[in-house]
Amino acid sequence: MKVVALAGNPNVGKSTVFNILTGMHQHTGNWPGKTVDNANGIFKYKNINYNIYDLPGTYSLMAHSKEEEVARDFICFEEHDLVIVVCDAVCLERNLNLVLQILEITDKVIVCVNLLDEAKKKKISVNLKKLQEILGVPVVGTSARNKKGIDKLLNALESKKFNPIEVKYDDNLETAIANILPYLEGKTKNLNPRWVALNLLSYDEKLYNSLKDYLNFDIFTDEFIKNQLFNIKREIDLDIVNTITNSTVKKAEEIANKVVTFNNKDYNAKDRKIDKILTSKLFGIPIMLILLMVIFWITIKGANYPSDLLFKFFSWLEKYILNFLQLINTPWWFSEILVNGIYRVLTWVISVMLPPMAIFFPLFTLLEDSGFLPRIAFNLDKAFKKCCSCGKQALTMCMGFGCNAVGVSGARIIDSPRERLIAILTNVFVPCNGRFPTMITIITIFFVGINSNNIFLSIVILTLLILLGIFLTFLVSFLLSKTVLKGIPSSFTLELPPYRRPQFLKVLVRSIFNRTIFVLGRAIIVAIPAGAIIWLFANINIDGISLLNHVASFLDPFAKAIGLDGVILIAFILGFPANEIVVPIMLMAYMATGQIIEFSNLESLRQILVVNGWTLTTAICVLVFSLCHFPCSTTCLTIKKETGSLKWTLVSILLPTIIGIILCFIIKQLSIFF
Repeated sequence: MKVVALAGNPNVGKSTVFNILTGMHQHTGNWPGKTVDNANGIFKYKNINYNIYDLPGTYSLMAHSKEEEVARDFICFEEHDLVIVVCDAVCLERNLNLVLQILEITDKVIVCVNLLDEAKKKKISVNLKKLQEILGVPVVGTSARNKKGIDKLLNALESKKFNPIEVKYDDNLETAIANILPYLEGKTKNLNPRWVALNLLSYDEKLYNSLKDYLNFDIFTDEFIKNQLFNIKREIDLDIVNTITNSTVKKAEEIANKVVTFNNKDYNAKDRKIDKILTSKLFGIPIMLILLMVIFWITIKGANYPSDLLFKFFSWLEKYILNFLQLINTPWWFSEILVNGIYRVLTWVISVMLPPMAIFFPLFTLLEDSGFLPRIAFNLDKAFKKCCSCGKQALTMCMGFGCNAVGVSGARIIDSPRERLIAILTNVFVPCNGRFPTMITIITIFFVGINSNNIFLSIVILTLLILLGIFLTFLVSFLLSKTVLKGIPSSFTLELPPYRRPQFLKVLVRSIFNRTIFVLGRAIIVAIPAGAIIWLFANINIDGISLLNHVASFLDPFAKAIGLDGVILIAFILGFPANEIVVPIMLMAYMATGQIIEFSNLESLRQILVVNGWTLTTAICVLVFSLCHFPCSTTCLTIKKETGSLKWTLVSILLPTIIGIILCFIIKQLSIFF
């Protein structure tokens, strides 16, 4: 079996090529020792099996993020037969920079110039034959979305014509490389000695460590080579990294000028006109907020019907499960724990969590595919910079609306470890889909009116609550960056890709399988034992009172000081597995039923809450505490995985909870004067 690496810049259609080649024969996991996902698949062509790896998108092999590091290390140090580099025909010059860097490592490269259909619309033509002559490796043109050119790409896998171009650097640097090469003879395994010499001169610590592991010896332990490197670097007196970068960029520009023809100089005029509105100081933020409200409206309105159907289905199925357990003479306590504990908590989580995620994630992915999401990051970049954070945090914040666990894992796109940690710790201030049902229910009962169908007012109040969360994100990011996570905001290149028509079917499949099912799966794993624990709390009685109510009574004095009550506080604590079950636990404690129950309508729920002492102040404090409290178990597991630190996981739990307690206490004290 031959191994193929699929490399390229972000947003060049690399994953589309991968999906077409592999079909459904794909696997997803983690790169060894990394938290970065990998996708690999198998396909067969002319009786030869190929195992192809879809590497993370990267602009350069001078890695700054974990994704770029993974892509570089795979190309440099893993055994592979070919590297396919996918390029964007619309902006070929920028893509050629990566091509030239990869050609320095290996000559077994196929260049796939993708998105030729978009280039044609913009009246851009690429001379593929001339590009192949210049680069010295096979060049194939494709329009992967339409599956055009894929057959030529497959044929190129059999090519034997590899005579790659060599980038020439400053004369002093070339002399330095020539002086080092003799000392590396026979010591670089399958690596190009010239590339090794170049990277020893520029010295990237992470790359050097990977190089040391691959070669099984430390080149710097050879005092002679070490001294030679020191002397050579001192003699040439160059900023080597900038010299390498400038030479590669200049060569890419030179090649692009020879092979790319712009028949329309204003090929991106339409995109620029749209950007003048969507990224303007006047309209950018308001349009973003309106779009956010529309997405919430679609999510909330659309989720009601499937949620109701799921509730009815699981309620119907419960009767048959109980009958079966009675038929096999299961002990009553086991049946109670299994059905009224585990089953009801599990089905509640699925019924409340699945529909909004199945709607929100595709909508979010559509924004991503259309090119609008990077514009949101652009609009918020200045605000995050003032907080000494990174503009890319805006993207992870948006991901958090669907699920905070996805937002936390999305922080991998941030290069700086300090800024990545800030994004992880503050993501919980963005309310996820799991918190929306509680918020919408409280808003409807206490602010909009049960008999009112004014869903617009509900969405406006919810949006204001979310704006409070965004404000807290900025504030906490600023405080962290000035205290425990001090640092200067890093600069980054934010690509504003061209606007594209999203591929609806692929968006649906990707968002459902990669995001919705992934998050739901983690929630289910935690909800199963949680259901048993909640049932035990509600059914173990001491002096005729359940353990749940005993704990609630114990917490009551503290809870009332912050505008809540003991039942509300214990409901949030026991709702740690999934935020969706907070309200059902409240009802279970208030009504002393010993099991999760469903409320028949909002009026009956309102009566239960008011009878148990709820006021407008209580409702406000519950909304604020819903926004600011510890993340759910799924998010905590993700934080532990991403940071590899129990300390920072505990900080992520305590930080929002303390802020929530302080805000609720202030609201409670202010309510005395009104």
